[in-house]
Amino acid sequence: MSMPAARTPTLPQVLKEYWGYDAFRPLQEEAMRAVLEHRDSIVVLPTGGGKSICFQAPAVAMPGLAVVVSPLISLMKDQVDALTECGIPAACVNSSMSQSERLKVTESIRSGTLKLLYVAPERLCNDRMLSFLESLKVSFFAIDEAHCISAWGHDFRPEYRMLQQLRTRFPGVGVHAYTATATEQVRQDISDQLGLRDPKWLIGSFDRPNLVYRVQRRNDLRKQVRAVVDAHPQEAGVVYCISRREVDELAEYLSQAGYKARPYHAGLSDADRVRHQDEFLNDQTQIIVATVAFGMGIDKSNVRYVIHTGAPKSLEHYQQETGRAGRDGLEAECWLLWSSANFITWRKMQEELPAEAKTLALESLKGMERFCTGVSCRHKELVEHFGQTYPSESCNACDVCLDQLDLVTDPLVIGQKILSCVVRVKESFGADYVAQVLVGSKDARILDNGHDELSTYGLLKEEPKEAVRDWIEQLGSQSFLERVGEYNTLRVTPEGWKLLKGQMTVRLLKPSKRKSTRERSTKVEAATWDGVDRELFDVLRGLRRALAEEHSVPPFIIFADTTLRDLARRRPTSLGNFRKVHGIGEKKTADFGARFTDAIRQHCQANTLEADLFSDE
Repeated sequence: MSMPAARTPTLPQVLKEYWGYDAFRPLQEEAMRAVLEHRDSIVVLPTGGGKSICFQAPAVAMPGLAVVVSPLISLMKDQVDALTECGIPAACVNSSMSQSERLKVTESIRSGTLKLLYVAPERLCNDRMLSFLESLKVSFFAIDEAHCISAWGHDFRPEYRMLQQLRTRFPGVGVHAYTATATEQVRQDISDQLGLRDPKWLIGSFDRPNLVYRVQRRNDLRKQVRAVVDAHPQEAGVVYCISRREVDELAEYLSQAGYKARPYHAGLSDADRVRHQDEFLNDQTQIIVATVAFGMGIDKSNVRYVIHTGAPKSLEHYQQETGRAGRDGLEAECWLLWSSANFITWRKMQEELPAEAKTLALESLKGMERFCTGVSCRHKELVEHFGQTYPSESCNACDVCLDQLDLVTDPLVIGQKILSCVVRVKESFGADYVAQVLVGSKDARILDNGHDELSTYGLLKEEPKEAVRDWIEQLGSQSFLERVGEYNTLRVTPEGWKLLKGQMTVRLLKPSKRKSTRERSTKVEAATWDGVDRELFDVLRGLRRALAEEHSVPPFIIFADTTLRDLARRRPTSLGNFRKVHGIGEKKTADFGARFTDAIRQHCQANTLEADLFSDE
């Protein structure tokens, strides 16, 4: 299916006809207008913010071929499959294709039927490919995952630097950069590296209000992971680990415990990685346990939770990785299970970096450490890290704002006791040792050093050692303590000395014992399930899986969970009403409408339910 040649559709017409959307999301219309006006642009929208449609819709509305640069084959395939299911002629060219398949794509380009072509940067910048494109009418170039071009970004890919020649080879063609995560420095570097001309800058909010952030010290990891997984039965989740060994061990443990889990890391064979990824995308596996090798190419919209079993090395990485969750805009949980050992590991790895890179890496790591031990709204912390202002004091979507952490009753006294102990041990020991002194440990090293004779020995003996360790980290995150030297010994900062004198205030958190995390539903979760017939939702999810198998695409490409929930809320039994549901365009109505409306009609009749819950408007 392609747009009739006799008319040029408007953007609202394109959105409604092909995607079934009635309105633009924030900044989408401005981004699309920049493409139509042939003005270069940089578009930064959060994962799930509708970035891809910012170049896909204009490609349909404009004459010629839009060329999309994409870094991964899996990402290209998912986007091409999704466009094709919507009735939009799209294709990709990559190394996994046969010669005959590539020739077929070439023929469709020459015939003028193709609207979008996806290619990797190294293939696009091959002189033969560039010469071929120069003979065509290219409507514009879209650079997806554009942060890859910047050495300051979190996922620099040298091959992206070859894209600089697009400006000289195609001087009259617009170039547009799209990314989900980029600091101001990275955004400027993207513009400079691509040679953009007076680009339009469109920077969306970095906040993901549908994500619920929870940060917890890692203790019994397997128990902690299972608690989250058990709260999401039959739902998709990603578990990130720092090392390959931990990936393999945790995936094996979950599999033996009866969960559908698969490992993913660079040490696996290509065949195993592809198989495990495909099983996850096709809902045959619910859990993927992975290193950061898994992520960028994943367009799965219905991931309901992401667990980090260790702290990432920067907030940019954390924002990108948690961005795998809730891409459909529905509620999702992000759990960060961290330990001090994570930061020691990262610091050791960064020792080998050149001086300037090392300085930047250490600063990024400090930001991550502050987030882990922080005492303010998690959404606010993330948004402000990227240079934006968070509009509220409470997000109602993190452990701090949901009151799942308690403030200690007398933080000043506890802070002074800890800082005093650091001074008493002559600022010569690390956090774990100081915590042991404070709780009155009989460890041989403490006795040998005579530190059981200190006035601070056992000052916090009523508290669990892990709580004291947490408070030490929190004091560090608030700049009252710092780590120095090869062995990360603690030292009191100038701010810490002021705290000792009672001239500053401090906030310290401890885990709440009042309510479990699953007893407190969030506003976003309640709103997205409001009015949904959950039994019908499960029926439709099964039908979606069957149709996905028939079409050889992942289930989320048939329909996102948002569409399934809307179907289960409104229960349409006619094709006319089916077409009114969010995210259903003309082709999907023709392809799937009869199957879905039949299933809904049967469910309503069997359960004596009212159908077609639509207003007369």
